[in-house]
Amino acid sequence: MIKKTLAFLSLLLMMLPAMAQQSLLYKISGNGLPQPSYVYGTIHMICPQDFNFPDKLTKVVRAANVIYLELDMDDPAMMLNMAMMMQDKTPGYSLEKAFKPEDFRLLQQFMNDSMSMDIENFKKMKPLVLMSLLATKLLPCKKSESYEMKLVEMAKQYHKPVEGLETIEDQVSVFDNIADTTEARSIMEYVKNMAKQRDIMNRLMTSYKKQDVNALYNLVLETAETESDREELLDKRNRNWIPKMEKAMKKDLVLFAVGAGHLGGDQGVLSLLKKKGYKVEPVHK
Repeated sequence: MIKKTLAFLSLLLMMLPAMAQQSLLYKISGNGLPQPSYVYGTIHMICPQDFNFPDKLTKVVRAANVIYLELDMDDPAMMLNMAMMMQDKTPGYSLEKAFKPEDFRLLQQFMNDSMSMDIENFKKMKPLVLMSLLATKLLPCKKSESYEMKLVEMAKQYHKPVEGLETIEDQVSVFDNIADTTEARSIMEYVKNMAKQRDIMNRLMTSYKKQDVNALYNLVLETAETESDREELLDKRNRNWIPKMEKAMKKDLVLFAVGAGHLGGDQGVLSLLKKKGYKVEPVHK
């Protein structure tokens, strides 16, 4: 019996480091910070039945002096600026040129049949617009929830300022650095393999509900078409955020809320903060 008990305790101790990583909320301290700050991993779209806003996050929102999202979603001009930047004003530009003729015909039919939209309305738009629209088809619910919008709502309730780690110009430029033809291939993956894309989304939701940061990062790697895409979409942005996070944390108790895929990996936010000398620990209660 004693041997069995010791064996069980040894197994439990081996499991503890892995279990400790299963959190979406992390405390950042040390390295001369006058007070701790926090980072939370969000998911940009989730069905209402899967939406969970834990009490520990509410406590941090109430304690924080300022809330940082990827974008300042409290800025009333943001949506207008985004709409303007979604149009490609390059002379002679046409969305159709990024696609093979047979793929564009298939996309046209899909948009008409599944989205009740006319592709003609998007011919001057960047591929990012279509990618965003098609992503909404991956969820099994008609209406989704947003952690970012919930945080903006709570920030207003508790009179907390909202800031952005990057501007809409920064975010759009990320996709501008990826070739339109590459984005077109990603769009056709949705159109031709919607069942596969929904399976990936289901795995993403499962990993998110388990708060498994490493699994979420690996899924992002799986869906990135090339290593350079991953560099543009994740790694470079993470590195750009760290100096801004450091500056903000030196002044205030900050809650940073970014897509959970940005937390894991060697170039993830958690690892980069540790490399800078900060203590980063999961918050479980």
